[in-house]
Amino acid sequence: MEIIRTVSNLISRVNSARQSGKTIGLVPTMGALHDGHLSLVNRARNENDILIVSVFVNPTQFNNPSDLETYPRTEEADVAMLRNANVDIAFIPSVSEIYPEPDTRIFDLGPVADVMEGKMRPGHFNGVAQIVSKLFRMTQPNRAYFGEKDFQQIAVIRKLVELENFDIDIVDCPICRDSNGLALSSRNARLSPEKIAIAPQIYKTLLQAVTKSYSETVASVVQFVTQTLNQVQHLDVEYFTIVDSATLQPISEWPKEGNPQAIGCIAVFCGDVRLIDNIKFPLK
Repeated sequence: MEIIRTVSNLISRVNSARQSGKTIGLVPTMGALHDGHLSLVNRARNENDILIVSVFVNPTQFNNPSDLETYPRTEEADVAMLRNANVDIAFIPSVSEIYPEPDTRIFDLGPVADVMEGKMRPGHFNGVAQIVSKLFRMTQPNRAYFGEKDFQQIAVIRKLVELENFDIDIVDCPICRDSNGLALSSRNARLSPEKIAIAPQIYKTLLQAVTKSYSETVASVVQFVTQTLNQVQHLDVEYFTIVDSATLQPISEWPKEGNPQAIGCIAVFCGDVRLIDNIKFPLK
C-alpha cells in the first residue's frame, strides 16, 4: 500500500492508473476506522482495480470547535487496517495540503441539506461538499462509497454530483452495527463503558417504532421514540424525524405501496457524545 500525503503525488498516481485503463474506487473517511469503514473498503476492493481510501479530519464540516478537537485520530491503527484490507493508496494529507487557502465556495445543495443535520449543524453540509468535491477532482473515481448511517449525507453528495456534473457512481452501503445494535461510529470511541451500555437503547427503540408504525400514526411514533429515549438517563434526543427517503422532507402519513419509503432519522446525545442513526419503515 502506498501512503500519499500530497495532492500532486495523488493526482500523478491517479493519472497513471487512468491511462492504464484501470477503474478507481474511493472511500472517503475521517479516520478512526472501524468495521463499518471496512465493509465499505471490502466492497470497493471487489468492484475496482485501484482502491483509494482518504483519511482526513475535515475542519470545514465542523460547526463546533470542541467536536473537531475531540474527534478521534488513530492514524497508526488506520494504516494497519488499510494494509490488511489490501488498499492500494491511503491518502493522508495535512489540513494545509487540502486547504492552502480558505475555501470560500458556497454550494446550493437544496432542501435535502436544510433539514435535520443541516438545521442543527449550520454550514456542516457545505463543508462536506467542499472536501468531497476536492477529493472527487483529485481521485477521479468511477465509484465512491458511503455508509447509510449518514443517510442524509448521501442525499447531499448525490446533489453535489448533480451540481458539479461529476461522472461518478455513488454507492450507498448498509449500516454496520455492533452485536448490541449500536451503529458503528468513530465517535463511539469517546463513549465511557457506562454510556456504551446505554447507547444501544437508541436502536432498540427504533425497532420498536417500526412495530408501532403498523398501527399508529407518524406523529404518535415520533412522540414514542422521543419520549422513550429521553426517559433514559444520559440520553437526550436532539431530533427524531420521519421523512420521505427521496426528498428528506418530513411526512405526516405513512407512504403507500409504490411511493418512496419512509425513514426515521435521529440524533441523540449520549452524555456529551452526539450519535446519529436511522431506520427504514416498511411501505403500508
